[in-house]
Amino acid sequence: MRVGVLGARGRMGTAVCGAVESDADLVLAARLGRGDPLDALIDGSVEVAVDFTNGGVAAHNGHWCLANGIHVVVGATGVPAADLEALRERAAESGRNVFVAPNFALGAVLMMVLAARAAPFFDTAEIVERHHERKADAPSGTALRTAELMNARRERAWALAPAGDEAGARGADVAGIRIHSLRVPGSVAHQDVVLGSAGETLTIRHDSIDRASFMPGVILAIKKVPSLGALTVGLEHLLEL
Repeated sequence: MRVGVLGARGRMGTAVCGAVESDADLVLAARLGRGDPLDALIDGSVEVAVDFTNGGVAAHNGHWCLANGIHVVVGATGVPAADLEALRERAAESGRNVFVAPNFALGAVLMMVLAARAAPFFDTAEIVERHHERKADAPSGTALRTAELMNARRERAWALAPAGDEAGARGADVAGIRIHSLRVPGSVAHQDVVLGSAGETLTIRHDSIDRASFMPGVILAIKKVPSLGALTVGLEHLLEL
């Protein structure tokens, strides 16, 4: 399978290029950095494009790829829901597919699934996520996806604690779950989900200490995307969970 990487000069893009080159079933046919023309994907006869640019341009890139018969794997976070729905419609028309994941680490997916399963049994929940200082979006896509999955399993509202007097200190309220975002040099990707009820708490934690942790999920998505539906969101759909 011939693969093109968008955002190939970034830290994630560089890691993805290396992972594709190391896989016997894949060929790295195109590396695109900022300013490189998307036509390079056609020149390389790319079948699947992996986008690790940013949420502001990923939808545009996805529409271009679909219009040119290329499946898309999106790792860029911060893509608006309206843009995802538009990609779904374009994918259905084109006969090509889009796969989107806020996190490709298998452990992070397990963290999200376990948090969702625990959510109905607790009164409150808060999420603390920590990433490197260059990460532009906050909260992270992983934190938002975790909150979304947890809320989907609830039949009653969370007992949201007061915001307090200090502006911003209590984090963002995402449908009853407070999310706290830290941006700290030396970090990669870290998240704690803390659930509480009277007399007990449950903490579910995941740490990615190297970007190598994301590569098995990326490779799995590349190989699976041609056989998926028009739009699939979340690596959990590719795993037997």
